[in-house]
Amino acid sequence: MLELKNIVKIYQGGTVNETCLFDGFSLSIPDKQFVCVVGSNGSGKTSLLNIICGSIPIEDGEIFIGGENITRMPEHRRHRRIGRVYQDPARGTCPSMTILENMSMADNKGKPFNLMPCVNRKKTEEYRALLAQLGLGLEDKMGVKVGNLSGGQRQAMALLMSTMTPIEFLILDEHTAALDPKTAEIIMQLTGRIVAQKQLTTIMVTHNLRYAVEYGDRLLMMHQGRAELDVSGEARRNLKVEDLLARFNAISIECGN
Repeated sequence: MLELKNIVKIYQGGTVNETCLFDGFSLSIPDKQFVCVVGSNGSGKTSLLNIICGSIPIEDGEIFIGGENITRMPEHRRHRRIGRVYQDPARGTCPSMTILENMSMADNKGKPFNLMPCVNRKKTEEYRALLAQLGLGLEDKMGVKVGNLSGGQRQAMALLMSTMTPIEFLILDEHTAALDPKTAEIIMQLTGRIVAQKQLTTIMVTHNLRYAVEYGDRLLMMHQGRAELDVSGEARRNLKVEDLLARFNAISIECGN
């Protein structure tokens, strides 16, 4: 289980622009739950992911994974248990390295490299089989540099690479936002398949309300550092895009927009 307890996050503290985003925010996510997070810009969606991954510090509160307090654990150590896919396809892969080299790097995540070669040629066929599951023909381009691939191909690779080693949590930070509609559909189908196969606890931030109601088994709507909506179970299954739009409009009116 992932637990955030009484989180306080302040931006630009001690200045005239000081902003308290989270003020005593708490959240619990059981193992194997797929949570979709929606909300307007500045509502705290990406900050929530950054706090979980250790990318930004917090002023107060605690973070637990499986009962272990990881509040002071550095980001690189957390990533041994967490896989993350970013909005920008370029952030999840190394463009100057080949597909084979990228796959090998991902396969060795968290392991000491010492003076051994990074690329294990004996595992090439294993990597080909993994890439073939994407249905993008990447298994026949093992020697191609990743920088020459399309954004969708790179994002598919980033998703695959983030889950190659045993992880407990998958963090998806608007990972389809930079893709065209057709490619986004492919990546979402791949996402659903990987999460189901590996039984991963998943948090997906998205601006696509259709994806938010079609995927996952729990939905959070964030607003000004609070969860304005938190639904799961039967209520989540009955949720429609129109319901989310109505809630967004209600929040906008309350804010005077």
